[in-house]
Amino acid sequence: MTMDDTSQPGKPGGDPAQDLPGDVVALDQDGLADAVRRLSRTSVMVIGDVMLDRYVYGTVERISPEAPIPILTVEREVAMPGGAGNVVRNLTALGAAVAFVSVVGDDQAGSDLTGLVGGQPGVEPWLLVQGGRATTVKTRYVSQGQQLLRSDREEVGPVNPKLAERMMRIAHDTLAATSVAILSDYNKGVLSGDIPAQLIAAAKAGGRRVVVDPKGPDYARYAGADVVTPNRRELAEATGLTVDDEAAIVAAAFALRDAHGFGAVLVTRAEDGMTLVDADGTHHFPAEAPEVFDVSGAGDTVVATLAAAMAAGVPLPMAARLANIAAGIVVGKVGTAVAREGDLLSALSPQGGALRKVVTLESAAEQVERWRRRGWRTGFTNGCFDLLHPGHVHLLEQARSQCDRLVVGLNSDASVRRLKGSSRPVQPEAARAAVLASLSAVDLVCIYDDDTPVETLAALRPELLVKGADYTLDAVVGAELVQGWGGRVWLAELLPGYSTTATVQKMTAVRSAG
Repeated sequence: MTMDDTSQPGKPGGDPAQDLPGDVVALDQDGLADAVRRLSRTSVMVIGDVMLDRYVYGTVERISPEAPIPILTVEREVAMPGGAGNVVRNLTALGAAVAFVSVVGDDQAGSDLTGLVGGQPGVEPWLLVQGGRATTVKTRYVSQGQQLLRSDREEVGPVNPKLAERMMRIAHDTLAATSVAILSDYNKGVLSGDIPAQLIAAAKAGGRRVVVDPKGPDYARYAGADVVTPNRRELAEATGLTVDDEAAIVAAAFALRDAHGFGAVLVTRAEDGMTLVDADGTHHFPAEAPEVFDVSGAGDTVVATLAAAMAAGVPLPMAARLANIAAGIVVGKVGTAVAREGDLLSALSPQGGALRKVVTLESAAEQVERWRRRGWRTGFTNGCFDLLHPGHVHLLEQARSQCDRLVVGLNSDASVRRLKGSSRPVQPEAARAAVLASLSAVDLVCIYDDDTPVETLAALRPELLVKGADYTLDAVVGAELVQGWGGRVWLAELLPGYSTTATVQKMTAVRSAG
């Protein structure tokens, strides 16, 4: 579910705090960072509608002679869990343990989903199979970062009564083993009828809290839930009230809360941030995203982060602030993305945006794939970059001129010691990475512990590999690998007179002379 179906990607964010009743929540950064680190020690139950999201990527170079439509030449296909499955993806990205209860059909898509969900770390999957039911599949056709067409195959209807009984027995057991329950309703049938009411009653009896990502105008089905998370349009549908301005949104949220006994209503407002209405009043969270590329799945990110924070014992306003930050991270990415612990900590770092470029290999691979979907070419170079000098900067600027985005693979401290000796590096990896990240020519920095960048290259699959002209093509590590998938190897010119090794030797000589 998107944060707000009426949002416009790319629209600059405003400040919803201005002329708005209630408190704008400004919380201690250290406290927020500590809360983020606690998310990986939580357990959450997710129950709801799972679906298979397929992405078909290709290029369009001509129009069909049969009809005025583009011809997509397919290059690759990607599949991932969608719907409630995307909530699970977001929870596992934060390190939380997840018990997932849902229903799939006895078809290939259901089998694919079972494998995709079960392959995620920390997930206990309970995907029940209903014979004759079609698994929901959404297929998006994409070229140059633009979606050309989406096709849906689905069966909307209640789950078989006997299967629903079994699903509820499993849900009761998993409620006892987890701290917070998420009801992820996409109106496909898993949460039909009085199933939400039964789940909320069972959670209350067991002392568990419930977060609901709702669907449809009938919020009486979720009565008594601790938090519901409508977007602006859904809030209007549920209350029949206008939500044209901030004050109207607050009034509608209070009306919804009072009508159904909710503990809190968290309204996601796309580029205007979020508003939380609870027993203590109103809290406003300005939008955190510097740029909005894609709002797909941001609502799932909000629900997952909020629930994990609640499971960690984080106060609700702080949990909502973390969910708002996580949403800002994912809408700045292309495609249905997730926010990881490292992403949140980087966003909270007082050292600013440069350190957000220093990422894990997993995060780097995801980012490169998102760039690729937009039609951007990624370049890669690597090295120790100890005592950064003008020669390094010259090489990096040349590399960046040959591609759309540049990733720098950085040898870890242990790797440098093996390659250069026990006296190196002069600067630790954190300092070297921070200096590289501060350069405008560098888009990402990825630290690796191996002696060579081969595994990093294999994970990123860049279109360009850059090394200095002191190498020959046959001596460039990973050249055959990159050329094997159609990439290019390029040797950049060197700026004479600069060498880290020579600089270290001079420094040693000066110390010895002194």
